[in-house]
Amino acid sequence: MLGSPRGTRLAAALTSVLLLFGTATACGSDDDSSDTAGSEATASTSSAFPVTLTHKYGSTTIKSEPKRIVTVGLTDQDAVLALGKVPVGTTEWLGGYKGAIGPWAADKLGSAAVPTVLKDTGTGPSAEKIAALRPDLILAVYGGLTKAQYDTLSKFAPVVAQPKEYNDFGVPWQDQTEIIGKALGQEAKAKELVTGVEADFKKAAAEHPEFAGKTGLVATPYEGIFVFGSQDPRSRVLTNLGFKLPTDLDKVIGDEFGANISKERTDLLNTDAIVWIVSDTTKDKATLRKDALYADLKVAKEDREVFVKESSDYGNSVSFVSVLSLPYMLERLVPQLSAAVDGKTDTKVTEPTS
Repeated sequence: MLGSPRGTRLAAALTSVLLLFGTATACGSDDDSSDTAGSEATASTSSAFPVTLTHKYGSTTIKSEPKRIVTVGLTDQDAVLALGKVPVGTTEWLGGYKGAIGPWAADKLGSAAVPTVLKDTGTGPSAEKIAALRPDLILAVYGGLTKAQYDTLSKFAPVVAQPKEYNDFGVPWQDQTEIIGKALGQEAKAKELVTGVEADFKKAAAEHPEFAGKTGLVATPYEGIFVFGSQDPRSRVLTNLGFKLPTDLDKVIGDEFGANISKERTDLLNTDAIVWIVSDTTKDKATLRKDALYADLKVAKEDREVFVKESSDYGNSVSFVSVLSLPYMLERLVPQLSAAVDGKTDTKVTEPTS
């Protein structure tokens, strides 16, 4: 990305996401593992089983409360942790965190063992390493399992794949949380968690009426300009705050969570506020401004840009978009957006201090 060493990290993340995509349909499977991890079952939780969940590849029945959970979905661990359980295995996406657990979720680990981190090098989940963890539930909600990958993992434990209603990696965090809550027998608690974070969004929107109706976009200078579409969780953060996305955005992107745009569509970037996820907030801003087409847009001339360092905890929270990362992220992003759209060209959009 723009010649920065951090570019290899983002490229790996995006490549991993893109290579996981798949289509088709299939049925779920069951497993009766009785090993224990995380919190003990309560009577009310146990009564929630068996439970059946539908997804892209059919349906999966979970017979009893899961004890050994492996998360293949790149952000699914946060919903599990928020519901009081600790996975035995997580899948690394952003890197840099023990157990693939970000600082916004670290206190949920308690005294439990740090999860084993699984790595996807672009060929899909490691079936052998997942099997070795003896899971009784595999979650792939924020993911893009192919039919073959789903079938393979289903040999080891029930697998909850991505919902068919959305693009791969396009499930809203609310749906993700509630799907996982149902899988863990904690549907009511999951709804409470969602309601709590939605209240944070409503509060931020009410305190910043200037967001309403403004246009916004999330982008990154990856192999040119990569923009995130309406089904990407990052874009939904903006719309949940009151922003509108560019009218032609999804038409340009197609049936994906995001895509690179041509020079001819640089106009998509001319929004009231644009969030750039970059390797270096100073160098990458300067590099972007060297592009005459971009530099000539009002969003650049009037400094309506929010630059987020993608390798920082804050940057990771912007991309993670989970029930636990969102409150952490909103505290930092909302003041920046407010400065970007205040209508004053001399207002600086400053980076968070922590």
